[in-house]
Amino acid sequence: MPRATDATFAIDAIAIVGPTASGKTAAAMALANALQAPGQAHIGAEIISMDSALVYQGMDIGTAKPSPEELAAVPHHLISTLDPLQSYSAAEFARDATQRIQDIQARGKMPLLVGGTMLYLKALLEGLNDIPAANPQVRAEIQLQAASLGWPAMHALLAQVDPGTAARLAPADSQRIGRALEVWTATGQTLTSFHQSAKASTPDWHIPVISLEPDHRAWLHQRIAQRFDHMLAAGFMDEVRRLRARGDLNPDLPSMRCVGYRQAWQGLDEGWSQAEIRERGIFATRQLAKRQITWLRSMPSRVVVQADGPQDPSERVTALAAEWVSFKV
Repeated sequence: MPRATDATFAIDAIAIVGPTASGKTAAAMALANALQAPGQAHIGAEIISMDSALVYQGMDIGTAKPSPEELAAVPHHLISTLDPLQSYSAAEFARDATQRIQDIQARGKMPLLVGGTMLYLKALLEGLNDIPAANPQVRAEIQLQAASLGWPAMHALLAQVDPGTAARLAPADSQRIGRALEVWTATGQTLTSFHQSAKASTPDWHIPVISLEPDHRAWLHQRIAQRFDHMLAAGFMDEVRRLRARGDLNPDLPSMRCVGYRQAWQGLDEGWSQAEIRERGIFATRQLAKRQITWLRSMPSRVVVQADGPQDPSERVTALAAEWVSFKV
């Protein structure tokens, strides 16, 4: 897509990702400060939050939102924009982030996409397809056919109608073969065509991805525990009580299913001690971090920065950015 700042930048934005508690905010602030330091002519930065919890108002402590000082030092976007009653999809993020990127570029600044909601990043970079929901009747018919012919034969049938998808699947991959045949049977369109249409409608971004990842899981677990303790000391349980006291929220809302809030809400419902809420909240956050790391490892194009290494990861992030954007470190 055309860039408003082609004369200055060869990239559209820089993404800083990583598991929860890996130091993304600190690295982003360090990079933003470097980009707008004295002597960096015509360069500045604005941060676009890529976090499904930070969009909610009144959820400040449990989401570890940037501090008022950080928000004042660097312009931030997509933080505290929604009431907790509302939902927010990856498609909506892609739309909103695209507009913010273009606006920031028009101001001659570098957009920094910062967060750990990997589906948001996927939606922005690759688009989201409009594959229909499962059709139980069609699925049952395919299962009956497979019981008669066998899955290798079903794989051969798929190769006739959707060779692109069939080439990616093993002949015994019954779940994915069945799903691809179900989509074809129900819609007359292939999975390949759905994926291609999603990609075709997505801007051709040039956004390098920097991923903060620890070599030692114990380091991350300690950081998660320390942050949860800090949240509790800062009044997290009182924040959850205020949200409950509104009377219009419930634990099934996307906002209240956020890690930490879900455990605190359930704990208040069931009379858990604060120690048990802490234990369950830390465990759930560790599980989230594990899922995030798994997702990140499926992105071979990312540039990995060791979050727990001897070098300050913020310094490494800034040095990497200097290779893509002309400024002095």
